[in-house]
Amino acid sequence: VSTGLKVASGKDNAAYFAVSETMKGDSGMFKAINEGMTATKNSVATARLGAETVADIAQQIVERVAFAQTEGVDRADVQLEIDALIENMTSAIGQATFNGDDLVGGAATTVTVTNGVSRATGTFATTTFEFDTVNLTAIKDAFALIDVSDQDYALNERTDDAATVGYDESAVENMQTRLAFAEKQLAASITAATSLGITENTLDSQMQFLDSLTDTLDSGVSSMVDADMEEEAARLQAYQVQQQLATQSLSIANQAPQNILSLFR
Repeated sequence: VSTGLKVASGKDNAAYFAVSETMKGDSGMFKAINEGMTATKNSVATARLGAETVADIAQQIVERVAFAQTEGVDRADVQLEIDALIENMTSAIGQATFNGDDLVGGAATTVTVTNGVSRATGTFATTTFEFDTVNLTAIKDAFALIDVSDQDYALNERTDDAATVGYDESAVENMQTRLAFAEKQLAASITAATSLGITENTLDSQMQFLDSLTDTLDSGVSSMVDADMEEEAARLQAYQVQQQLATQSLSIANQAPQNILSLFR
């Protein structure tokens, strides 16, 4: 009753004690891993928000480039709008970090996350999964190359020989190719936001699983080593009643000699 355990040491039940101690260790490790994954999830959630913001700004840039297709539009003013949007994108990328953990501002890398331990086949090992960071800076730099204020121009020299006269159409950058380029960067930003969203959802699911798993392990340990306190309390109360009855019996038994002694007074 004082410990609340029916198996408090190996001498009480060696098999149960060994298994329960192992399960307690696993439960503690799962809880620690879950706490560590919280920080990773927060980093991914912050990066995902940054990527979604970049995708929203990218959509606005594409709309500005599309607007610049119209003849008669002051493309220099449109370019000023695009430049301002790129500044906003730069700010969003710089702020999309959690506790210094930057998953969006540099070259894409693979991050390995420990999400549990396993004793399958009798061996102890950790289980992991991987996800890729994204490079929003490269997307921003690509958008910065777009300049709708420039006139169309040919990248190759004009040829005036007998065979061909004109420009190499495949080498001409014009408003249409700029729009196609902007659309490509928009698609890349959407892909980045989507991949981070999938990673965040995976982390959420794994953390919920670890919560349920630790609850199950703790319940299993409890069923093996914890005492049934209702049963033990009832038994203790019965012992106390028996002791009280024994004391009263002795008191009654001792009363008889006292009565006899009183007759001699």
